[in-house]
Amino acid sequence: MSEIRLYVTTTEVQAGEILDLLSDIFGEEDFAIATTEIDEKKDIWEASVYMMREEELQVRARVEEALKVSFPAAKVEREVIPDVDWVAKSLEGLKPVRAGRFLVHGSHDRDKVRSGDIAIEIDAGQAFGTGHHGTTAGCLETIDGVLRSRRVRNALDLGTGSGVLAIAVRKLRNIPVLATDIDPIATRVAAENVRRNGIASGIATETAPGFHSTAFVAHGPFDLIIANILARPLIKMAPQLVNHLAPGGSVILSGILAAQRWKVLAAYNGAHLRHVRTIWRNGWVTIHLDRP
Repeated sequence: MSEIRLYVTTTEVQAGEILDLLSDIFGEEDFAIATTEIDEKKDIWEASVYMMREEELQVRARVEEALKVSFPAAKVEREVIPDVDWVAKSLEGLKPVRAGRFLVHGSHDRDKVRSGDIAIEIDAGQAFGTGHHGTTAGCLETIDGVLRSRRVRNALDLGTGSGVLAIAVRKLRNIPVLATDIDPIATRVAAENVRRNGIASGIATETAPGFHSTAFVAHGPFDLIIANILARPLIKMAPQLVNHLAPGGSVILSGILAAQRWKVLAAYNGAHLRHVRTIWRNGWVTIHLDRP
């Protein structure tokens, strides 16, 4: 069954606003939502929602209804995505990514690992997070800095995707890491990547649809929480996330467009966290906060 992408072509700022709107509508449902830069010089972006063909009519109706108030000129366009693993295909030729001391590479680039690199092998697959996206790379760089400068006894990778961030923590520090995702496929892929990277123990992978999961209480509270998701759910979960943070702990947040930074900071300042640093990469930001 082919997948369908419904999208709106607009500016970077409006793409972020439409992303927020779509996140409000579909945030609790199994639809992928994303923004993509098409032309940097001309400020052309696309805001997209992905679905299976049989879901297209009802999803289109909901999208058009939501857009007509705030974005009456927005035209919803359609793309049919063939039954090909385009993620894997498009990443076959991508070069290894360096972030801090980390080198994230595919199995075909093992010869690129140099002495002193902390190598993480992630091949393109069904779960998000190969290191090439600005949010993943920003998180890796921030993890490196936090673990250099702070005492961390345990960590949570919330929305783990490929497991790359949990693997990064465990490769730097011999501490327990909980890696969770709402998608059982992502959880399975993360567990496979943990094994691929030679980590026999220390990372627990769990499918957890929300903070009501017993996994968070069983493994927490956490000295470090990493959440590379999207701005809207990060804002909504701020009080619950901070409830699982140990005194003096650190939080790394990403999946945030630059224009959304202040909204996220306001939510976490309101939950009594202090801003430490922001990293900017390709229109996305990664934010480091701590609990005084």
